[in-house]
Amino acid sequence: VQLQASGGGVVQAGGSLRLSCAVSGRTFTTYTIGWFRQTPGKEREFVAVVSRGSGNAFYGESIMKDRFSVSRVNADNYGNAVDLNIFDLKPEDTAVYYCAASVATYYANTGVDDRRNYDIWGQGTQVTVSS
Repeated sequence: VQLQASGGGVVQAGGSLRLSCAVSGRTFTTYTIGWFRQTPGKEREFVAVVSRGSGNAFYGESIMKDRFSVSRVNADNYGNAVDLNIFDLKPEDTAVYYCAASVATYYANTGVDDRRNYDIWGQGTQVTVSS
């Protein structure tokens, strides 16, 4: 599987962004696709995940569900995508956002927030929120 993250940029606080992770090479029944973010000097933080098969969404504890929305979409004839929509952006959302794929099986979402469980990572897309 290959992952390609896109959609980052410089946005004013209060704005919105749609990040997209293009997934090619396998179907959604094979991988759980997650989003993480990282700022310099900090560990990579779990943001959200779409579980394989069902497509159910799960969010990190520090993530406000009213501002973040993750979903699976059919991107085009060549593959699929997992989109992360971020609303009412705040300066603290500034980070490099990564999407990643995991082949592990999760029960009750236990472990989906652990970056060590993800096997394949995209290259990351920078989100900068100006105040």
